[in-house]
Amino acid sequence: MPRAGLCSRWGGRVLPLLLAYICYLLLGATIFQLLEKQAESQSRDRFQFEKLRFLENYTCLDQQAVEQFVQVIMEAWVKGVNPKGNSTNPSNWDFGSSFFFAGTVVTTIGYGNLAPSTEAGQVFCVFYALVGIPLNVGFLNHLGTGLRAHLTMLERWEDQPRRSQLLQILGLALFLALGTLLILILPPMVFSHVEGWSFSEGFYFAFITLSTIGFGDYVVGLRLDREAEEALGGTPREGSTAARTRATQDLLAWRRSLRNW
Repeated sequence: MPRAGLCSRWGGRVLPLLLAYICYLLLGATIFQLLEKQAESQSRDRFQFEKLRFLENYTCLDQQAVEQFVQVIMEAWVKGVNPKGNSTNPSNWDFGSSFFFAGTVVTTIGYGNLAPSTEAGQVFCVFYALVGIPLNVGFLNHLGTGLRAHLTMLERWEDQPRRSQLLQILGLALFLALGTLLILILPPMVFSHVEGWSFSEGFYFAFITLSTIGFGDYVVGLRLDREAEEALGGTPREGSTAARTRATQDLLAWRRSLRNW
């Protein structure tokens, strides 16, 4: 009975907190999408306009025009707009990407592949993190409390009847099996299917994400970009912040060479 009462109290606290946690992520995803998607669309349209103008006048370009175009490419790249392809490339601020970004904010992972570019989005991100981070910490604290309660019951193993011991073994095995399935098996399978990664890459991404390390070498939401580049005959882009950094460095090097030209 005491154990049942403890589990009931723990479940009564965790379930409402879990519901509030999910609702907070959904709210953040919606607001981030509303604040950032329009600015991204404007940046995308401006880049496409500059790209077409560049292609139309490439025979009479001078150094200043080329540098201006490179600057537009760099600004578009920093804001997450893929310079390759056309305006039909998927948005970085659709609801799925916004939800993923909201999760990286409250868990303090911060991959760095996506960030708000508007002033309103940046201000909202600050206040969203101020509330979301304590909420995330409280949720994890309650999960840890429940796990610690189960481990405390195991310490009194010898004082309990055999039936209770068997039930505890089954409960612990079920807890570990579900935890392993939901944390280390199911997410890598989903990421492998959605992003086109291998299972080991999905497992690596899930572990790095759940441990809040967040290297940024793998991020979600770039599969459509890679497919578009393959269709154009280009080299598939790596789903990583490192690839973006290297590309930015290449653009800077090209710009410096133009100045010396």
